[in-house]
Amino acid sequence: MGIQQIEVYSVTLRYKETFRIATGASSESHNIVVKILTDDGVVGWGESSPSQRVTGETSKTVVEVLDKIAPKLLGMSPLRIEQDIELMDSIVEGNPSAKAAVDMALHDILGKTARKPLFMLMGGYRTEVLTDITLGIKSPEEMAKDAVKAVNEGFKALKVKVGVDPTEDVERIKLIRKAVGDNVDVRLDANQGWTPEQAIEVLGKLEKFNIQFAEQPVSAEDLKGLVKVRKNSAIPIMADESVHSPEDALRLIMAEAVDLMNIKLMKCGGLLRGRKIANIAEAAGIPCMIGCMGESGIGIAAGAHLAAEVKNIQYADLDSDLLLKDKLVKKGGTEVKNSMRIFPKQYGLGIEELNQKLLGKPKRIYK
Repeated sequence: MGIQQIEVYSVTLRYKETFRIATGASSESHNIVVKILTDDGVVGWGESSPSQRVTGETSKTVVEVLDKIAPKLLGMSPLRIEQDIELMDSIVEGNPSAKAAVDMALHDILGKTARKPLFMLMGGYRTEVLTDITLGIKSPEEMAKDAVKAVNEGFKALKVKVGVDPTEDVERIKLIRKAVGDNVDVRLDANQGWTPEQAIEVLGKLEKFNIQFAEQPVSAEDLKGLVKVRKNSAIPIMADESVHSPEDALRLIMAEAVDLMNIKLMKCGGLLRGRKIANIAEAAGIPCMIGCMGESGIGIAAGAHLAAEVKNIQYADLDSDLLLKDKLVKKGGTEVKNSMRIFPKQYGLGIEELNQKLLGKPKRIYK
């Protein structure tokens, strides 16, 4: 089996409402979809949701990188995934979300070739995955209302965006906890928005509200600050923007900087490297979460399969497709019922049909 053709599509997906975090706001997600066809007729789907702020990429640079990578992949075996990724790395450094799209499509082909859902083929530790739902930054009162709405829809865990104003952040959590009660998990994500001193002060005030963990309280580059916050916080500290690669994971472990790590396929370059980060973290006794950027149901399905296959990925923040008004996956992927990501019986990632109007015509065809 060899890679016969690669198609690249550019899609713009609108959010249901403007989504705000500490570092900015988004009303659309500009993604790149990759379709890999083999000479045996098997098709694999992958997706890139780049972030200039996090990975230094845009949809334009992703296509430019694929222009360099895709022609070299033609004729390669799609089942020799690590070898294919090694080839991509030899052509261009970094650009993880571009490589993640190819990695996903290769894994999709692997599952379809083996005639298994990907998570069952790769370990099958879980058969469903609990995901949270994210509350973007609004006024404390509005976020409390959004929290109640999410819980009424069946979500058992809330990821609350903070990091803009320490005083308001405390009020946000106070009102949300009061509104939803004590039986819902509440997680914080400051998106690098606090100084170490602010983080310590805010987290100290929030201890009494039973916070599951606090994600990326300080700048990604501030390793000493992250260590300081962790040593002075009763709330477990999770790294997100600080961990892009297996090497980053090892660095954070050696510095004793975190209690947990957030793996995102867009940051690390796909399922293969995501698996490696989870294994390194497990060896150090550090649980992981699988997160997302602005992926549609394609990228979310890939993240869910990884979370289901790997024991050490104990938490999931796989909700970006739920926040999007435009639904790219028309049939297949993973559904959400009572906060659980449910897998289809289809092979690979389980993507059966895409919305052709949103997908449009390919920007590139390599063959």
